[in-house]
This record gives sequence, structure tokens and C-alpha cells, in this order.
Amino acid sequence: MVSLLGVLLAAVAAGPFPTAHAAKRDASKVITIVALGDSLTAGYGLSRKQAYPALIAEKMRSAGYAFEVANAGWSGDTTAGGLRRLPEILHAHKKIDVFILELGINDAFRGVSIEQMRSNLQAIIDQTRARHPGVAIIVAGMQLPLSSSDDYVSAFGGMFGALAEKNRAALIPYLLEGVGGNPKLNQMDRVHPNAEGQRVLAENVWRVLEPILQKATASSPAHVD
Repeated sequence: MVSLLGVLLAAVAAGPFPTAHAAKRDASKVITIVALGDSLTAGYGLSRKQAYPALIAEKMRSAGYAFEVANAGWSGDTTAGGLRRLPEILHAHKKIDVFILELGINDAFRGVSIEQMRSNLQAIIDQTRARHPGVAIIVAGMQLPLSSSDDYVSAFGGMFGALAEKNRAALIPYLLEGVGGNPKLNQMDRVHPNAEGQRVLAENVWRVLEPILQKATASSPAHVD
């Protein structure tokens, strides 16, 4: 994947957390999903309805789930920035059933240590679970281009899987699988996914999310007619 330095370092305000939901549903049975991330989650250069959280909402609607999907992506965000924003996000929802954590790539291109990134991500997971016990965490893995320091590249790529394993969280091995480095699926900057690329991201997320939804609704159906 091409370096995100320059483009991603410019933080773009994402505004309030856009939320997609199924109409006329029993609030107690609604599956609430929050996606905390950077430009990949925010849908940099696109409308929010083209970003993968909105596309996941479409899949849930088609599958008949009663749902609420909140896009808490903020272009240019880092693990520290996500941690600072977290309290407001957690307090905005009475319950969160699934929390997608997609942060870290901007830290890497700013030279933040692996230890600091890991600490911030762990704090995000800890605070989310403290506020919303029983929440299912999905960690979105990322990778660095091989032009970076080999040791750093390896440590960065391995951090997400280790974090997921430690916290018994689900893992998306590489969020940009099939998109990173493919000019047909990225915008002119060759960094951010275009609308078609976001559809691939949604598929990458859905492969991990769908089994969680099936398990969550097995004993307490959360579908709409």
C-alpha cells in the first residue's frame, strides 16, 4: 500500500456520527454496531453512504436484521485520537453489541511506537467493555508497505492479531485485502478506496461480522418483518 503520509495526516472533520438503522423495530432487540476508525471507516473523499459501515447496514437490512450502525470514523485519526473521542462515542449509545476497531495506520506513518499504539488500542477495548459489557470486538488488521523498516513492518502487522487473541476478539486479518495497491479500487491519490473499493472493504468486514450476528441472534432473534 502506498504511504498514507501527507494525505492522511490532514485530519478531516467527520462531524456527528452518521447512523443507519432499520425502521420500526423493538429497541431491545436491535443490534447496535459502532465502527471507530480513520479515513478508511469515514469514507474519505466519498459520501458516508458509500463507506463500508453504511454498506454493512445495507447487508443487515437485506438479511432482515433490526440494527443500528454508527460510523464513528474520523479522517486522519490515530489511536490516541480515537481514545480521546471514545467517551463521547460510548455515551452516545445505550448499548453497543459489536464494536469495530480500525485504527493504527496513521500512527505508523507518524512514527509512533508499536508499544504506544498497542497501549492505546488496549485502552479503547478496555473502556468499551467496561461501558458495554458483553460487546463483541472486531479488530481490523492493517499492513505497512515493505519500504518501511522490516522490524517495524513485522511488529505492526502482528500487533492486530496479537491484540485480538489477547482480548478474545474477532480479527479481520487485513482490512484492505484486495484493495491496497489496486489502482482500480482506489481514488486518484492511490491511497483511499473509491466507492468500489469500499464495497470490497465491506465484504472483508462482513465475512467476520456475519458469524457474530448469527450467533447473537440465535437465541434472541433480532429481525424485522
